[in-house]
Amino acid sequence: MIMEMATYIQPELPYASDALAPAISKETIEFHYGKHEKAYIDNLNKLIKGTEFEDMALEDIIKTAEGPLFNNASQAWNHIFYFFTFSPDGGGEPSGHLKKAIEEQFGSFDNFKNEFEKAGVGIFGSGWVWLSKDNEGKLFITQSSNAGNPLRDGLTPLLTFDVWEHAYYLDYQNRRADALHKLWDIVDWNVVESRY
Repeated sequence: MIMEMATYIQPELPYASDALAPAISKETIEFHYGKHEKAYIDNLNKLIKGTEFEDMALEDIIKTAEGPLFNNASQAWNHIFYFFTFSPDGGGEPSGHLKKAIEEQFGSFDNFKNEFEKAGVGIFGSGWVWLSKDNEGKLFITQSSNAGNPLRDGLTPLLTFDVWEHAYYLDYQNRRADALHKLWDIVDWNVVESRY
């Protein structure tokens, strides 16, 4: 996220709004990133104005803030992290150290995907499913409700799928499992590997 003069600015996506279809439709991108994400950033800017958080890095706000400030800061960060994980040229599998870590910890890449989807489907209500690592490089699949973020637990996020209904309802209605499964087609593993 870009910050200028203590104001966070929504970054432009690195792909056209119709580029991720059919996994994510143009309409969903326009509502989800164009309206929902923009509202979180606008609210964040209002909430930090004149406070000790005004010149703080967004990650530090997420780690220390509570209530509405945490919710808007984390949701702004989560959505940018989520949308910048994808590419119209995505899909396939990771390589290198990340692939090795996934295979060592989950048995296979396919088993990892199954476990990740299962965790996402298993979240009651709204939230996020995450692949994160600790300081030693150990991988974790975690669930968070609402605006939750692994940064609060000292983990480094690598990948997330959004399971709030607005993330998939226009394209998949109540079929969360189908929505999560389709996202593998657009994951940019180069981005995820760079976070590892």
